[in-house]
Amino acid sequence: MSRLYLLDGMALAYRGHFALVRNPRLASTGMNTSAPFVFANTLIGILANVQCTHIGCAFDTPEPTHRHREFDQYKAQRQAMPEDLQVALPYVLRICEALRVPVMMAPGWEADDIIGTLAQKAAEVGIDTYMVTPDKDYSQLVSDHIFVLKPGRGGADEEIQGIAETTTRWKVDRPHQVIDVLGLMGDTSDNVPGVPGIGEKTAQKLIAQYGSIEGLLEHLHELKGKQKESLANNREQALLSKRLVTIDCQVPIDMDIDDLKRQTYDEMLLRQVFSELEFNVMGKRLLGDDFEAKATASQPADTEVQTLEQVEHDYRLVQGREGRAKLIAQLMSLPRFCFDLETTGLNPRTCEIIGIAFAYEPHVAYYVPFPEEPDAAMAVVREFAPLLAHSDIEKVGHNLKFDLSVLRWHEIFVEGPLFDTMIGAHLAEPEMRKSMDFLAESILGYRPLSITQLIGEKGDDQLSLRQVELQQLVEYAGEDADITWQLAEYLRGKLEEREVMRALVEVESPLIPTLVEMEHEGVRLDPEPLAELSRTLVNAIDQHRAAIFQLAGEEFNLNSPQQLGTILFEKLKIDSNARRTKKTGQYQTNEQTLRRLAMRHEIAQQVLSYREATKLKSTYVDMLPGTMDERTGHVHTTYEQAVTATGRLQSSGPNLQNIPVRSGFGREIRKAFIPRSPEYRLLSADYSQIELRLAAEISGDEDMLQTFEENGDIHNTTAMKIYDVGEANITAEMRRRAKAVNFGIIYGISAFGLAGQLDISRGEAKEIIDQYFEQFPGIRSYMDNTIAFAQDHGYVATVMGRRRYLRDITSRNAASRAAAERNAINTRIQGSAADMIKIAMANIHREIKIRELKSRMLLQVHDELVFDMHESERELLPPMVEEKMRSALPVRVPIVVELGIGTNWLEAH
Repeated sequence: MSRLYLLDGMALAYRGHFALVRNPRLASTGMNTSAPFVFANTLIGILANVQCTHIGCAFDTPEPTHRHREFDQYKAQRQAMPEDLQVALPYVLRICEALRVPVMMAPGWEADDIIGTLAQKAAEVGIDTYMVTPDKDYSQLVSDHIFVLKPGRGGADEEIQGIAETTTRWKVDRPHQVIDVLGLMGDTSDNVPGVPGIGEKTAQKLIAQYGSIEGLLEHLHELKGKQKESLANNREQALLSKRLVTIDCQVPIDMDIDDLKRQTYDEMLLRQVFSELEFNVMGKRLLGDDFEAKATASQPADTEVQTLEQVEHDYRLVQGREGRAKLIAQLMSLPRFCFDLETTGLNPRTCEIIGIAFAYEPHVAYYVPFPEEPDAAMAVVREFAPLLAHSDIEKVGHNLKFDLSVLRWHEIFVEGPLFDTMIGAHLAEPEMRKSMDFLAESILGYRPLSITQLIGEKGDDQLSLRQVELQQLVEYAGEDADITWQLAEYLRGKLEEREVMRALVEVESPLIPTLVEMEHEGVRLDPEPLAELSRTLVNAIDQHRAAIFQLAGEEFNLNSPQQLGTILFEKLKIDSNARRTKKTGQYQTNEQTLRRLAMRHEIAQQVLSYREATKLKSTYVDMLPGTMDERTGHVHTTYEQAVTATGRLQSSGPNLQNIPVRSGFGREIRKAFIPRSPEYRLLSADYSQIELRLAAEISGDEDMLQTFEENGDIHNTTAMKIYDVGEANITAEMRRRAKAVNFGIIYGISAFGLAGQLDISRGEAKEIIDQYFEQFPGIRSYMDNTIAFAQDHGYVATVMGRRRYLRDITSRNAASRAAAERNAINTRIQGSAADMIKIAMANIHREIKIRELKSRMLLQVHDELVFDMHESERELLPPMVEEKMRSALPVRVPIVVELGIGTNWLEAH
């Protein structure tokens, strides 16, 4: 008898992480290995069952699903994945690979959809399937051949749920009705709304009586009071919720049940993974008594992590003008020192400085407390101003941009070379956590004092640092500076060893003071254009709604995909091949479907416009005014350098890089961003097709290079080559497809991906890609050579030497390996573009400072820079900006910068 076990990988990883959250399992590196440990135990337990003949593990992907497209608040409330779990998740995939358990992913689908699809396939051929998951949604799939297996917790036995257990647990007649119960009660974990006022017990009672949500809604007249009112007012929400919780068993995944046959594990890889994770007991159980895990950090596996109490140290309190003067004189004589501010908060614009710590040798530090009275504190800060402004002394710190920003708001400027251990760690190992505490444990084998040890946990009883006893503060602050100094000394060697010091010295470090100034300056926001746009959007929404009703010949609930589908495909019959979902029988009305239909009937375009207007209003137009600082009248975003593996900057608080620009209304949002005063204008400087130009440069493809050198249209060139036509015969559709393949290729797009993007068959997409590679052989060689290099070395590098390590590049799991290959292809290009604009930003900032210009750099949005340009510098600033942007990297391909000037961002862009 065959038995298939299908694991919900992400749910099990989360379960493992939070099961041990109070007492996490830590390797000697400091890495939290709770998720891989619990996951491996679960998986090994299943494999120990001799009745397991087939097995697979499904994972979610970051791409939005049809649920997100239908309900944009789906899972919107979920917090970001914990940093510990982000670091550990690749090891969960490697455990699957080592145990030869197939990993299944399908972009745009959730793990439960994949599992449901395969479970149904197995059931059709009489194979019993056990869905291994803690997720309650899977109960809807239970049948004669499909079971839920809930792993035990805290030593408890596993629980297997068949039809009897499921119907008893949910108080329904058949498992499929679990969908209706969940639809009524909602699901807070996935942000499924359900019906207000209806909980689990009420939902079970109603479904037991009426069979389904549809049956319940047909009998609303039998209900009374608030229950009837709530259901009547939330009819469409109930049906929407049912669709959201319904597992789709029609995932187009290229995998058969035979592909999931159990295999023997890869002993060599398993030894490597268990050694890195330090799973000694588990390793001996599977690999024999000769297995011994080895630590991956500088500390041996059996060395205990040390703390302040165990390490001899000398942290000194420095008080009085004389004591401070003596310390300043000593620091002035050094080539470098570390400093670290202690503040009352984490907002550089509002926090006060409590004190400053210094270190310049291991285990020795100095702490200078500041008076609480603001003027007296500023007097002490100014004593250190010449030291911090010394241009020949290197300043070391962890997350230096915060310290420099705090000082900048106190009108103190930091000059000279910078060495940021957070950025250094990010360059040395992009996927590694960057907190100082984690780095201290993983690199130095040392666990620093926790801030909660000083001030307590969050809550009403939490102290401020000003309330902490002074000697405790000396120890805490001195330790921060000391540990950061030690980390910097270690990371210098690691960066040199990995040949990425150039990226720190020439790209990242010069950018820190640039970002400090940009964040300090902010950008002025005029709320009136947003208020006007909000009113315009209200009218547009009403107009689109009226147009849709006129075209439909009747009014209906526009937010109901079911009613919309009926209008489009049954009444108007605009697509005879309209697809329905198997479970609900409803027509698909997602954005991709509507864009395909927009060429056939105006109503589809009107629906798209309606949806866009409603989203713009709620997500951007009504939100941005609340982010403005009342004191400055500006919006001050924060740029983060050590986040993305490709090196791209991220903007937050608010994110100004996601303001939509492709639509008319989206572009109107930029009208609200204006110069600081009437004598200024906004200057926009935007790289033109920078990633395609760098693709030509890095690949050396002669035809691409020639097109750019002759200032030709690369999309027309591609269309001519793919379709073998003259430029005069290129149609708009040909150019659209050429543009899609141009940009898609540098992201490693597959025929499947291109087919979905262009709404063509996979065979036709493959022909386009094959023809592209035939016409641009340099690009094909670039991709092949990049993948081969990554397989040999384990990483790829940008033009400036920034590395991205790709642990799955030689994975035996096809999905994991393909993702790593796409990252390898894209990283060299996108990473080089990121480095290029960073270098340009630092060079422009330096030039503005040297020339003492009144103009200021305000924003970086992907390939665009925005400036507050003083009218007197109109002839000076644009050519200087253009020259610095064009010359940031020494490349053969011509770099084009498009410039625009205006009284607001829209006009400038």
